[in-house]
Amino acid sequence: MSVGSPLKLLLGFTIPLFLGNLFQQVYSMVDTIVVGRFVGVDALAALGAVGGFSFMVVGFSIGLGNGFAVTVSQAFGAKDFKMMKKCYAMSIILSLFIGLAISIIFALLSKALLMVVKTPENILQMANDYILVIYIGLLTNIFYNLFSGILRAVGDSKSPVLFLIISSLLNVFLDLLLVLVIPMGVKGVALATVISQGISALICYFYINKKLPILKLEKEHFRVDMHLIVRLLRIGLPGALQFSVCAIGVIIVQVAINSFGSDIIAAYSVGTKIENLITQFYPALGMAISTFAAQNLGAGDLKRIKKGFRIGLAIVVVWSIISLFLAHFITTPFSYIFLDESTTDPQIIENAQIYMNTIVVFFIPLGMIFLYRTGSQGLGSGAIPMISSITELVLRTIAAFTLPVMLGYQGLCLASPVAWIGAGFLLPICYMTRMKTLRKHLMLEVD
Repeated sequence: MSVGSPLKLLLGFTIPLFLGNLFQQVYSMVDTIVVGRFVGVDALAALGAVGGFSFMVVGFSIGLGNGFAVTVSQAFGAKDFKMMKKCYAMSIILSLFIGLAISIIFALLSKALLMVVKTPENILQMANDYILVIYIGLLTNIFYNLFSGILRAVGDSKSPVLFLIISSLLNVFLDLLLVLVIPMGVKGVALATVISQGISALICYFYINKKLPILKLEKEHFRVDMHLIVRLLRIGLPGALQFSVCAIGVIIVQVAINSFGSDIIAAYSVGTKIENLITQFYPALGMAISTFAAQNLGAGDLKRIKKGFRIGLAIVVVWSIISLFLAHFITTPFSYIFLDESTTDPQIIENAQIYMNTIVVFFIPLGMIFLYRTGSQGLGSGAIPMISSITELVLRTIAAFTLPVMLGYQGLCLASPVAWIGAGFLLPICYMTRMKTLRKHLMLEVD
């Protein structure tokens, strides 16, 4: 990432990640399709009702893995391979202990949390059955994101995609097995997800051990280094918590959605699944710019970092324009993939289309969030992701409690875009401030 055309490097890194993210969405999409078609609309609504809680723990896993991988990427850019191994080993230890703690806490509070957000009684038990399995199996998600993040940190964005394709196909098979053959309902699709993610994590781990000798760990690398642990937590935890803070905003919106009943919950759930498919390009670009920034920061090349961010912003604009057409043409056909056309109220499909027509107009600020927030992690900042996440939380909360009152369902659809606009235009200012700080730091080092 420190030599060659930034445009080619960013696109070459982003596209495989985008494909990988699409396959990662297969986990939740196949769950939704199988549940919506073979279990029923209430079961589909149950999955939608836990979307925020699922995003909270899965997003935490992604943020933690990416944050820890930043230190590996910086060491790789600086050619400090001994430090790389230490960062990798300490990341494994921290992921294990943090993952266990989060898993136990959320599993114990599972049903109580769903009741707090007023999940409708007719879907409460199914919602809890699904999310409880996800909480218990959280470590599989954490370690997949850690190991794939480590591979990306050293410039390999293709192998994680291949491993994810394998586990996605396995997920499809297990979904069908545990719903149609062994009628486990929503528990079955959750279990299929956890097993598939676990296998993907194991494949990543063994691949790193066999194919990347610069990351081959020995016992000495696992000696606890408190200074390094503090450094990892300073970058990894804010990255993880910023996803969780955003998820709290999503959960708050879910409270408003729940008050509209099962059909609206189902429509919103289908709409967000389609949204997640189209927008997976943005987190892929964010991971690419984070690796680009981290490696070039390790090499001390701030001018190249600035050029990378400018190119990244241009890519965001182009993809946002493409998204306008995608949302218009694919939403209704994709909605019928999730639901049985013969038994589904057409209003559910119409409401899913309304959701997509509303939010797609605001994809440029959403793309800016991923570009500057994840990119700032690569610049070693834990504060910037947290600032943007808190901004999103505050704005989404205000919008969720005011806009639906004035505009009904349309107001629900606008709650997230309001948050995107606020955070999307604040982040470039934070990024420029960070770059000034780094420039002064490097000048002092030279002096």
